[in-house]
Amino acid sequence: MASEPVLSAAERAFLAAARRAVMVTIAPDGRPRPVPVCFVLDEIDAVLYTPIDDKPKRNDGPRSLARVRDIERDPRVSVLVDRWDEDWANLAWVRCLGTATIEPSGADFPEIIRALRAKYSQYADHGLEARPLIRIAIERVTAWGLTDANA
Repeated sequence: MASEPVLSAAERAFLAAARRAVMVTIAPDGRPRPVPVCFVLDEIDAVLYTPIDDKPKRNDGPRSLARVRDIERDPRVSVLVDRWDEDWANLAWVRCLGTATIEPSGADFPEIIRALRAKYSQYADHGLEARPLIRIAIERVTAWGLTDANA
């Protein structure tokens, strides 16, 4: 018996079109740690990828980032993508619960790097191939406000 797809067509379209999300990891004390992220959706496998890009940070080592340390300790994450509009009839959101892994090099995912650069022109001169990617396997989705007309 075939299992149901994790994402509906409306959820896929909403995620694919979204420009940003908020990824939430679990801090060592158990509190949620939200951070805004750029991402692309691998629609075939229901996987989100977000880069650990080379924007200036307090410490340039990718593994020094709190979100990376959180994932290495506890891979459970949540990703929230929302659409705000003054016309509340257009409000919508999708929340994805999943398991994250740190992929050691973007060079192992050339199609994902191409997709990130196609979606975000700002990544044209970032060395994404040399940096890790966060891979989020979506396991469960909750959505609100999506219709085929406004996804």
